[in-house]
Amino acid sequence: MKPSDTSERELERLIVRHLAGISEHSPAPTDTLGPAAVYESGGYVLGRASDFNRDVALDIAQLLAFLQATQPNAVEALELAHEGIKRTQFLHRLQGEITKRGVVDVLRKGASHGPVTVDLYKLLPTPGNANAAEAFDRNIFSVTRQVRYSNDSGNELDLVIFINGLPVLTFELKNSLTKQTVADAIVQYETTRNPQELLFQPGRCVAHLAVDDAEVYFCTELKGKTSWFLPFNQGWNSGAGNPLNPKGLKTDYLWKRVLTKQSLANIIESFAQIVVEEETDVATNRKKKKRKPVFPRFHQLHTVRALLRLVSKDGVGKRYLIQHSAGSGKSNTIAWLAHQLVEFRTSGDPTAPLFDSIIVITDRRALDSQIARTIKAYDHVASIFGHSDNAQELRDYLRRGRKIIVTTVQKFPFILDELGDLSSRKFALLIDEAHSSQGGKTTAKMHEALSGKSEEEAFEEDATQDTVNVEIEKRIRSRRMLSNASYFAFTATPKNKTLELFGERIVIGNDVRFRAPEELTYTTKQAIQEGFILDVIAHYTTVDSFYHVAKTVEDDPDFDKARALKKIRHYVESHDKAIRSKTEIMVDHFLAQVIGARKIGGKARAMIVCNGISRAIEYWRQVSSYLEQIKSPFKAIVAYSGEFETKTEANLNDFPSKDIPDKFRQDPYRFLIVANKFVTGFDEPLLHTMYVDKKLAGVQAVQTLSRLNRAHPQKHDTFVLDFADNAEAVKAAFQDYYRATIQIGETDANKLHDLKADLDGKQVYSWQQVEELVTLYLSGSERDRLDPILDSCVEEYKANLNENSQVEFKGKAKTFVRSYGFLAAILSYGHFTWEKLSIFLNFLIPKLPAPEEQDLSKGVLESIDMDSYRVEARAALKMTMDDTDAAVEPAPWEGGNGKSEPEIDTLSNILKTFNDLFGNIKWKDADRIAKVIAEEIPVSVAQDKAYLNAQANSDRQNAKLEHDKALNRVMLELLSDYTELFKQYSDNPSFRRDLTNMMFDLTYHKSHSHEARGSKQMRGHI
Repeated sequence: MKPSDTSERELERLIVRHLAGISEHSPAPTDTLGPAAVYESGGYVLGRASDFNRDVALDIAQLLAFLQATQPNAVEALELAHEGIKRTQFLHRLQGEITKRGVVDVLRKGASHGPVTVDLYKLLPTPGNANAAEAFDRNIFSVTRQVRYSNDSGNELDLVIFINGLPVLTFELKNSLTKQTVADAIVQYETTRNPQELLFQPGRCVAHLAVDDAEVYFCTELKGKTSWFLPFNQGWNSGAGNPLNPKGLKTDYLWKRVLTKQSLANIIESFAQIVVEEETDVATNRKKKKRKPVFPRFHQLHTVRALLRLVSKDGVGKRYLIQHSAGSGKSNTIAWLAHQLVEFRTSGDPTAPLFDSIIVITDRRALDSQIARTIKAYDHVASIFGHSDNAQELRDYLRRGRKIIVTTVQKFPFILDELGDLSSRKFALLIDEAHSSQGGKTTAKMHEALSGKSEEEAFEEDATQDTVNVEIEKRIRSRRMLSNASYFAFTATPKNKTLELFGERIVIGNDVRFRAPEELTYTTKQAIQEGFILDVIAHYTTVDSFYHVAKTVEDDPDFDKARALKKIRHYVESHDKAIRSKTEIMVDHFLAQVIGARKIGGKARAMIVCNGISRAIEYWRQVSSYLEQIKSPFKAIVAYSGEFETKTEANLNDFPSKDIPDKFRQDPYRFLIVANKFVTGFDEPLLHTMYVDKKLAGVQAVQTLSRLNRAHPQKHDTFVLDFADNAEAVKAAFQDYYRATIQIGETDANKLHDLKADLDGKQVYSWQQVEELVTLYLSGSERDRLDPILDSCVEEYKANLNENSQVEFKGKAKTFVRSYGFLAAILSYGHFTWEKLSIFLNFLIPKLPAPEEQDLSKGVLESIDMDSYRVEARAALKMTMDDTDAAVEPAPWEGGNGKSEPEIDTLSNILKTFNDLFGNIKWKDADRIAKVIAEEIPVSVAQDKAYLNAQANSDRQNAKLEHDKALNRVMLELLSDYTELFKQYSDNPSFRRDLTNMMFDLTYHKSHSHEARGSKQMRGHI
């Protein structure tokens, strides 16, 4: 009995046998132009290595067989039937077209030669199209073993797949049973496959695959040792890898599902492409175009196909939630889905597309343009594509029936009044970041634009019906999810409302749960493990701030403790000394640990995230100043929206706002300083380090820090330095989206009845007033008829409700409006009373004054001064996530619950609390150390001859260098007598920085008052 063959060659045979039905050739055929032999199993032809022409990188036999079978007139006209100069000229012409356009474009569009345009591929048929199906079957999909690809070496590829003689995929196979893995296959591609060889040049093949019995990796462009191989695995346990396969190898999905003729054809037609990107040449500062091959990752391919299967089964009118990690390529997934939905037909009706228009909706302008560019890369959809830059364009595209429209959700309200009836049309709505794009009044307007009957038709339908009730019914209908639209909601961070609105509803016993279906979930865990994104909290360091704030008034006034502490913290963190200190830490760290370590090949960038525009501008000034002071070649960019104190970001940066992303990729710019701008929707793979001086939590924390996670071939880690003590909140935020996010429980619509009863009970309004205002508003009455009703309610609110009751009423009113807006979209019934109260409260809430409250912390900042400030980095944290799905609860119903009583305390106690929060160095002999620092060290440093000479004859920068040397000499002299002090100086960077800066202030062109002030500050520091 012969034992099993577990060699690499047997893996090769196994794949080929499945695709072609055989793995070895019978005797060679005599007629290379005869009909191709198509075997059972996968329907591939088994090619011959000898038929591969290395000069043109084509399988000549399969190419000529396809042309003879499908276009005999072209074969005759071009004289291809026999070897000779005519055939050679055609082959070289075809080879040149592939070099110029890429194999995908040549397969899709063919090639012209002389008087003939030659088709090189027959498209997949639509359902029920027998002629197209017959034409597609004439394509020759072939697989060839041991292909010698070079005239200069005897190296061979394990497998190459061709379509009609054009190579599309190459393979290197390994076998773990012979102690080689996919990693060895990657090394083989990187070290022994010369990218200059014709077969390996960009665009010549769709992808190069490294395969073993456990994993699959792919690369779209070989670049030697810098080739970027990415996993093409199914995923396992919400992470990387492949699941156990009881019926075969873990990787047989590749040849059994992905490489079937229909599947590979679909990839060629609808996924693979060459994207042309503009880049700026750093040396010349000129824009240049770069052709970038694109191949779908497994989760992208799987997601698009899963959605198409669901649509085929469900028809129009369903909702689908796709939870895909930030940085997982959502924009490409959306673009590929949109493109394939355009002409999507079902077997039930193969004569017409299922959708009239595909509308891609985003609230991010950058992604709006990015998706538009990706879709437009498919030339054959250019004539049916519309990218709406304004409301007028959107209006025109909808009226003219453009098939694909990319827009932002904010544009929909402006077209409502001019749109006719679109209820007979069918739409696919692809929503990016559904948690923010799908909400409230804007979505209701969007639904109104795309759904039911126009206002005029509604009135004509039943003239006897009360016109106000008709309008109420129309508004209720517009809030509901459209029956003439399918929703595809993409998000990396699904909130509870998003889960309930778009997610899959699962009933387990008495429990109801909502989540994205497993087949539509690509987790952060998997994306990190697969290397598609980086783990941004793997290298996370927090910074402790140490302050000493002193009382500057004789008496000891009382203040609201909580508010006073908050004001003092903001005062200290915004103080010039604090900003400068943190600036120096950031810049020094970046230059030494990021640039000095050659992160991303020396091209790394940093972002400084600030709390507000004023602080961002101050950081920009301090960073710019410090970079200039230390003679660094780098510069900083500040980014914020609008105008601040008459200054725009363009005024400060000296270039237009729209150029910021492009400039940031160019030298000398290495720091991007932001408040709220660019913390979402900004994809820059060169961004490596983030300095955070702002409180972050929840979705905002995930979105902000995820700016760092974009992958780059030379990017192996990221770094976060956190000055705002966010670590605990950041970990909790990322945990919610590390694996699947699942809502446990369902929103109870009856809570709206309870809320309404609570609001009615406060007697701020009467129901007669609600009815009157709604009737006036919906019948188009003048504004001055609405305000008297609202103003009388405001007077009741102020006169009859105490401060706590006012807070409670206003909070519950907002909760009612928010909750009704959500529930109205998913409830199967409408409720006139809720709709009327929602209209009324939307007008009333803005008029309700905030409860009058006395600021019991007023004046605290005028009573204090900052004596000292320093920061100290803690040990780096390795934050690891729990390997579990996150459970979230339905949206809360709580409104305002009154106002808590302030805790009043004396200023001295408040300052003691504040200073105690941040601690300080615990000196064993604080008084003795303070005396040395305040008196002995500055005298010794000031008397240093080299330093004195520098002050007399050099600029401030050179004097600072000599000062630092002098201080080092003085500290060495103190080593034996003041070991504790020297240890802090040598081991504590923040203390050394503070001491150095203070000594320079004391000794550089000093005066008596300067020295006295500095001594006081140093004593405060101790």
